[in-house]
Amino acid sequence: MEYQKLMQIRKEKGKEIASTKKVRREGKYWIVPSQSRDAQYRVELTIAGATCTCPDYAKRGVRCKHVWAVEYTIEKKTNVDGSTTITQTKRITYPQNWSVYTQAQNAEVRLFDGLLKDLVQNVPEEAQTMGRPRIPLKEAVFCSIQKVYSGLSSRRAHSLYEFAQERQQIVKAPNYNTINLTLNRPELTPILHNLLAISALPLRSIETTFAVDSTGFRTNRFSEYASDKYGTPKMHDWVKLHGVCGTTTNIVCAVSVSPERSGDSPQLEPLIRETAQAGFQIKEVLADSAYASRKNYEVIDELGGTGYIPFRAYTSGNARGSLIWKKAFLFFQNHEAEFMEHYHKRSNVETTFMAIKTKFGDTLKSKNEIAQVNELLCKLIAYNLSVVIAEMFNLGIQANLK
Repeated sequence: MEYQKLMQIRKEKGKEIASTKKVRREGKYWIVPSQSRDAQYRVELTIAGATCTCPDYAKRGVRCKHVWAVEYTIEKKTNVDGSTTITQTKRITYPQNWSVYTQAQNAEVRLFDGLLKDLVQNVPEEAQTMGRPRIPLKEAVFCSIQKVYSGLSSRRAHSLYEFAQERQQIVKAPNYNTINLTLNRPELTPILHNLLAISALPLRSIETTFAVDSTGFRTNRFSEYASDKYGTPKMHDWVKLHGVCGTTTNIVCAVSVSPERSGDSPQLEPLIRETAQAGFQIKEVLADSAYASRKNYEVIDELGGTGYIPFRAYTSGNARGSLIWKKAFLFFQNHEAEFMEHYHKRSNVETTFMAIKTKFGDTLKSKNEIAQVNELLCKLIAYNLSVVIAEMFNLGIQANLK
């Protein structure tokens, strides 16, 4: 059963590669891109069977996901004389309404500031009883998110604040260093978390299936751990982002930021609870085996959803009083194909992380930890607003962020 389960997983991953990446033929070989890194593998189909240059095939000698990707990409036809003809078929693609996509992309910058202005109306203002008048916090947050969205440096972004003042989106353009100081304020973090949750609400009626995962964002600080003793090179520090996104629009619903080597599994419960508390209906939750725990399955069941989390190879299925764990384990063991039909949507969270990094960069410019967390939250809010704008054109929704 264990062997059959692993082969089924390879088969489903092969189908995913064939549907999302370009598998091409070069002479007698097929070139298959790696699913997880920047690499390619060479698959050869012969009468004796198929071979691949990937580590999985080299170590185990079994049909890997890259061989399956070729199988899904080609069609074998047996002729009357017994010979076999192999014909490349059209790669699986997904329809895209390019007209609507173009409209959304053309309008994004124009609509972004308007949505952002509405969003920051949810920022509570601080009472001031003495001292020089401060810039309103909502305007400081507006400029902080606008700066991160633009990707400009602190000084160059000042022109954006002046444009916003001319359009009456803010009262007065702040000094560039004011925004830097704003991002360094620890009390800003819960405010940004709240704005992130609000920015996802326009899609609350659409998203019912959610995927959970983590990723890293590099910082400009270096770690010199054991460099003097062992001569190891300096490496960039990074922060770890745990997030849950909807699998229909890839909107980010809830996140947490933790140290770089923190565990994944304990983060699922607070993320899913926060998503449910925001008003999202939880029907399915997808996560990889790092999140497979009795507590996580029970939390998902408590919120009315079904968890699709693959079990680790060494899992015994011992319930230890958790009936939902036992039920999920038996389903995973005995209904693999049906499980994979749901589980394949988990890749949406990886797509979401890649979209954020591609659009806003995978490096945080801030120096200290507080500012790094706030900068990352600004990236996520900017991403959510861009998703909302896209769905305003795709689905015709009206975004109310006040």
